[in-house]
Amino acid sequence: MVPEGAASALVSGVEPASVAAGAALTPVVFAATDAGSTPDTSADAAPSGTTPETFPATRTATATGTAPTTTAFAVSYVGLRWTGDPDGAGIRLADGNWQQTGSGCATIDGGGTVLVAADEATTYEVKAPAGATDVRSLAIDCTRGPDRTFHVPSEPTRVRGVRYLSRPAWGADEAKRYKDGKVNSPEAYYPLQSITVHHTDTPNADPDPAATVRGIYEYHAITLDWGDIGYHFLIDEAGVIYEGRYSGDDPIPAFDPDGNLVTAFHTAGFNSGNLGIALIGNLVDQAPTAAAKASLIRLIKVITRFKGLDPQAKITYTNPVNGVKKDNETISGHRDWLQTDCPGRTMYDLLGEVRSAAAR
Repeated sequence: MVPEGAASALVSGVEPASVAAGAALTPVVFAATDAGSTPDTSADAAPSGTTPETFPATRTATATGTAPTTTAFAVSYVGLRWTGDPDGAGIRLADGNWQQTGSGCATIDGGGTVLVAADEATTYEVKAPAGATDVRSLAIDCTRGPDRTFHVPSEPTRVRGVRYLSRPAWGADEAKRYKDGKVNSPEAYYPLQSITVHHTDTPNADPDPAATVRGIYEYHAITLDWGDIGYHFLIDEAGVIYEGRYSGDDPIPAFDPDGNLVTAFHTAGFNSGNLGIALIGNLVDQAPTAAAKASLIRLIKVITRFKGLDPQAKITYTNPVNGVKKDNETISGHRDWLQTDCPGRTMYDLLGEVRSAAAR
């Protein structure tokens, strides 16, 4: 499935519909990188203003069907997808116990998908829903692969004073955005209309959130064939903000130099002009940490303030690709767009507080 906003939609030639009121752009420069533009991590020599850092390359192994699978490496996550009923899948890891996979955050047309923490297992077995076909899995190791060097900005990167880790600073392998020698999901940009909050539905108390971001990147870009990570930003439990979807070689995360938002893949059917922020962890029963919530509020505040949006407004979102409209709020949860429990009950219950705080 190619989500709205991915390659097929981006080249459809459909003229953008009118943008909802309140989405006017301002000419203010939105972000600054203290060390200049984010470099190409594939370059042999470190560009000026960058420091070489190493991250483990992500290793993967694919499998089809539901038979037991053995891998040559310890597995961090298993990405699953299938055609058929989206509910009812399960997985059995080394402990021998079956676990239901849940619904996760990502959605696909005509089937189901989920990313499951594998706890360094080397074997797993998948249980598909009754009648499911085209069952596929991807074992992902994002912590123990061979070292790969990235050219990371030597000085902090910031969004209007809010510090974030650029893509090279968490080890984003830009080659994964390519398929058959071409960018899998070419960038398209539209005026910002709304912000959607997610949770990644991965384990809490994550000891290596940057590795989890790399795992989600692999799952979204390769397993789901989206060509990149689906969110514009991610936030870990310590409040660290990670740059998500690639938006260009300029130093502005998520936006182009004209202030338009790059289309990502977090809310199928409503992606264009909709910025996605994911909190790393499972927020169904556990509330976000104070640090994560504070970073979420700060990030939303600077984005809405400099993009002319009211965090507490009700809007009519208009998809600029196909003209589809939906009444919502400027700051919403994933479940306000689609049938999902994302961003988890506890995070969803805090959205009113987030809107109020961002508006102050």
